[in-house]
Amino acid sequence: MLSDWDLTPDHSRAERIGFDEAIFCAGKSVDQIHRILAGAIETGSSLLLTRLSADKLVGLPNPINAKLDYDSISQTAILGQTSRELTTPEQVAIVSAGTSDVGVAREAARTLEYYGIDAREIHDVGVAGLWRLLERVDELSRMSVVITVAGMEGTLPTVVAGLVPGLVIAVPGSTGYGVGTDGIAALHGALASCAPGLVVVNVDNGYGAGCAALRVLNARSMG
Repeated sequence: MLSDWDLTPDHSRAERIGFDEAIFCAGKSVDQIHRILAGAIETGSSLLLTRLSADKLVGLPNPINAKLDYDSISQTAILGQTSRELTTPEQVAIVSAGTSDVGVAREAARTLEYYGIDAREIHDVGVAGLWRLLERVDELSRMSVVITVAGMEGTLPTVVAGLVPGLVIAVPGSTGYGVGTDGIAALHGALASCAPGLVVVNVDNGYGAGCAALRVLNARSMG
């Protein structure tokens, strides 16, 4: 187990890049997560926690557990108030190919929510039933950023990027059988896409996609 001095929060991250440090809970013990949360509560800081399993949530002491806004689908938790009102109108859409991709899509949505960005979530519109996506093209075309989450062969981001003018961010999903190899096929498909300007993050990295969208929105506001 890591000792107290091995936990070194990056308190200046927000000043450097505009994002608070997020706590990736996979691989951390309940005790480590507890100490990180206790420190944030003591200083009155807000935190976004990702990949926080239900078992680890239950293992946290009740006074701390009760302070967390937990979303079981994305396995994310928010500590404290972010002091940010949700933006209107919506500038970001999050599109998932199937219901198996919703957890990763929700991780992106919760990341944006933490920073006060209200995203439109559109689920189960994969290319196996292309009409479902085509019915939503007009509303997607009005968005500055569209995050797509798709496993299997991962065709969805290429199709979306060929239909809408905004920035499209591909999140390859690990859903699928055999040669899908836990998202590698979808990742390779996104990287090899013929759709110009498609941005790709790592497999199942909804948090990274949310942060990429935030960088775009921040750059637009600075301009």
